[in-house]
Amino acid sequence: MEQVLIRNLKTEDAADIARINSVITKSQGDGEFRRMIEELARSSGNMSYVAEHGGKVVGYMITYVLLGGFGIGKSAWIATVGVEPKFMGQGIGKALAEKIFDLYSKKGVKHIYTSVRWDSTDLLSFFKTLGFDRSNFINLKKKM
Repeated sequence: MEQVLIRNLKTEDAADIARINSVITKSQGDGEFRRMIEELARSSGNMSYVAEHGGKVVGYMITYVLLGGFGIGKSAWIATVGVEPKFMGQGIGKALAEKIFDLYSKKGVKHIYTSVRWDSTDLLSFFKTLGFDRSNFINLKKKM
């Protein structure tokens, strides 16, 4: 496989990320999701990355930092991750995660969190291989 480039998220990546997300989730394109990615890319605190293969975005990891709350202090969160299905299993998600881990380690972040559906066994397995385990949090939901 040709070399994969891991680089910072740019505004123009939003369409590719939205497309990959739609393929993975089997949903229609979400304009709001795309706008959120564009806004995140423009922010000075952009800590998200994409994987590029042959000049095309084939994966992404969207992350952010929280400076405190609920007793955990400064922490990082992986909001979403995705890899183009035909590129899955080739280490792209791991390469994105390693870049994120390196970045946050240099910034003094001690904990990185994410949230995964209990029935997403492939995603749970992926995060377990990266060293994630259950946290002290319980996800809560309020239906509106």
